[in-house]
Formats: sequence, structure tokens, C-alpha cells
Amino acid sequence: MRTIGAVFALLALVACGAANESLGQRSCPSGGTPLTYETFGAEFFGQWCESCHAASATNRNGAPPDVTFDTQAEVITWKDRIYARAADDNTSMPLGPDGPDSTTRHQLGDWLACGAP
Repeated sequence: MRTIGAVFALLALVACGAANESLGQRSCPSGGTPLTYETFGAEFFGQWCESCHAASATNRNGAPPDVTFDTQAEVITWKDRIYARAADDNTSMPLGPDGPDSTTRHQLGDWLACGAP
């Protein structure tokens, strides 16, 4: 019986936090986005992600060695995972107490949902 209770508790936690977990559930805004890799993506990843997710990072803080965001193509490869961790209301990355503000996270969500142009 205890196991069933734990399963229900876990399912409740997942349901509460799953509202914006999937990029597949996120629409590109009507009319697209004015954001591009040059005007948004490169700076965002340079400021918030590449200290751990660059091929040249010396202290990756546990980031897998094959998960790098040095180029637009690499970001597109990982866009679903990036969304689930850092865009919109998903805030598990970057690590630490400071991170992008809500507006910037929603811009990232728009940009990723529109294909990371």
C-alpha cells in the first residue's frame, strides 16, 4: 500500500510541473519571432550556458561532454532538452541561484518553438 501512495505522490508532482515541459507542446507565436541566433541565441548561450556546455569548458560541473552549445546547429540538436530545462517556466538550468529572468526565458521559449532561427 505504501508503494501505491508513493506512486500517486510522484504522479502528482509530475502533473504539477509538466505544464511547459515539452517543446512539442509549445507553439511558435503567430507571426513567428524577430529573434535570431545572431540577435538572441548566441548571446543567450554565451552568457548562460557555455561555461559548462562549451567544448572548451574546463569545469563542466557535471554537464555531459557531448552536450555542447557552441554553434546554432548544436543548439538545434539539443533544443528539446534545452527547452525542458531552461525555457518558459522550466528553470532547472542554468545551475545556481542566478539565471535568466522570466522575460528572457520566455524569449528562449519563443525562439526554440520557432525552430531556433
